[in-house]
Amino acid sequence: MGKKVAVLIRDKNRQYEGLRSSLGLLMEFHIVSMIVLNHEIELTEEYQANMEFIDEMEGTRYSNVPANVQKHGFKMASLEEVACTLLEQDLVIPF
Repeated sequence: MGKKVAVLIRDKNRQYEGLRSSLGLLMEFHIVSMIVLNHEIELTEEYQANMEFIDEMEGTRYSNVPANVQKHGFKMASLEEVACTLLEQDLVIPF
């Protein structure tokens, strides 16, 4: 099995880049947690399809924004929970 990797997406303008990186890492058999902080994602049809692919490949999606949880199926994670998750990773990729 691959490494445990967190893709941390704080920059709203790079959300798609973070999503695509998450998918690429999953395709290389890494364990991926995609974490969106402090903004609601801009959902397009293509973004939705890629998020579904992350779910199918058993990646996880977290956010500290209630709208992402309620509207887009993310798991809620407080900043404290995010910090704990980051400590468990082999690699953290910030966007």
